[in-house]
Amino acid sequence: MAVYSMTGYASVQLGSTPASATLEPKHGPANQIGLEIRAVNSRFLDLSFKLPDELRQYEPALRELLVARLKRGKVEVRMALDTGTRHLLPEPSVRLLQRLNNVQDSVKAWLPQASALSVADVIRLAASEQAPLVTLGLADILPLAEQALGALLASRQREGDRLAVMLLERIGQLRLLAAQAVPLVPQLVAQQRQRFMERWTEAMALGDSAVLPEAAQDRALSEATAFAIRIDVAEEITRLNSHLDELDRLIRKGGEIGKRLDFLIQELHREANTMGSKSAALELTHISVDMKVLIEQMREQVQNIE
Repeated sequence: MAVYSMTGYASVQLGSTPASATLEPKHGPANQIGLEIRAVNSRFLDLSFKLPDELRQYEPALRELLVARLKRGKVEVRMALDTGTRHLLPEPSVRLLQRLNNVQDSVKAWLPQASALSVADVIRLAASEQAPLVTLGLADILPLAEQALGALLASRQREGDRLAVMLLERIGQLRLLAAQAVPLVPQLVAQQRQRFMERWTEAMALGDSAVLPEAAQDRALSEATAFAIRIDVAEEITRLNSHLDELDRLIRKGGEIGKRLDFLIQELHREANTMGSKSAALELTHISVDMKVLIEQMREQVQNIE
């Protein structure tokens, strides 16, 4: 199963008179229907429709179609109806001119100060009168919507594939950083233990009779043990690798994984942050910072996955 991004775009057109459509314009060629779908990331599925008045009655059917195929994202559906007459200058009919003249005379009789009709007013009224009557059925709208939805899903899948590759690359880099951190802790513990023992040797050389040699050595070893426990990040690395395994499994499985990925990214950040807080060496601090950078990059991209 593929990984789908919530970001996508699709645009389709129906360029000829549909079989089930009735088009009765006074001027101009057959109509053209355009459908456009835009989608961006969102926590839930948020649908919005911008349809011409002639097509608004089909919004419930379009909504049902989209809900069946999409799970998350802010999706905007636009439809436009182009009759091919908007670039043509309408020619007023004699009947219209006569009617406008009669109406103007009536208005003038009651409102002598009223302005006369301009040529632009007449052309605008003629264009309104000559607007085509278009009747479309679901047999025309749904196939077009299904075509646009298929193109949108293909676009979201292509984007999802790119996101999956990027995430898998970041997972590999995080595994390398975790592997670099593993041998650092024993080295730090050994170094610190050596320092404590050197202090014990120095204390014994001073000849402090108030402190028994055995007690001083036990205290040095106890402090070394406490230090080892305090800086031990083995559990954090184990949990981090476990989260990375689960991320890898989900990405390769695909499907609706966005919310689960987001949760695992939070857990990764928590483990990397704990490693940084326990750090007793500059190398481990650098590893923690590098991990946080990679995890933040992953978080930004996971927000786009369905």
